[in-house]
Amino acid sequence: MDLGNVVIILCRPEESRNVGAVCRAMANSNLRTLRIVGRREDFDGEKVRVLAIHAACIWDEAQFFGSITEAAKDCVCAAGTTRRRGKNRKGKLLLPEEFTEFAGRITGSGGKAALVFGNERTGLTDAELSECTMGVTIPSHADFASLNLSHAVQIMAYHLFRETQRDYTGYTPVPLERIDGAVTHIADSLQKIGFFSVTGRPQMEQFWRTILSRAALSEGEARYLEKIFSKAAGLAGKNQSGRNL
Repeated sequence: MDLGNVVIILCRPEESRNVGAVCRAMANSNLRTLRIVGRREDFDGEKVRVLAIHAACIWDEAQFFGSITEAAKDCVCAAGTTRRRGKNRKGKLLLPEEFTEFAGRITGSGGKAALVFGNERTGLTDAELSECTMGVTIPSHADFASLNLSHAVQIMAYHLFRETQRDYTGYTPVPLERIDGAVTHIADSLQKIGFFSVTGRPQMEQFWRTILSRAALSEGEARYLEKIFSKAAGLAGKNQSGRNL
């Protein structure tokens, strides 16, 4: 596990003091990369610093983005935290220890892993969770299941810190930006052979994005997968031409 390759993303946080508490929670576990979906000017820097205390440097170096997709584009995976389940909420939700083991393999090999936390009141919406490649849930009592934002970050940060006791070696997995390119290539190839009648491409692209991210592909594997679909589309085109003669 390389904590320098772990990215904490806060999506639409509202309360400046919560952001400060998140900075402190991150520093407790040696996490330093904070990205926020929102605008810096919407937060009160002094209130952030009151709760961050000696971790204010994390706030000072935080980056701001317009969406989760943009904030996580250089990451191999983007794990959205949620307590709610449903067909639009990633199906299987990983436990904190399951995610950290997965992230350990990615970050230890040079890739970045993003952990995404939603708004304090509403959490991640279905649309926001769809921008993530997997879901993570922190078990809590059903009568009072909602966690404070900084507490959720603290729990996940602790698990990530504990994972530093393991060592991982191997290849560097490709980031989501590269996976999205492979997904487009696959969908284009399927389009050429008439796989999509009228609709269905967006759902197929989401399926492949989730699967390929979870697989933590190397660049060589991504290229090989693209070559397979290109060849399949080419052979299908030749067969179709032969039947038309």
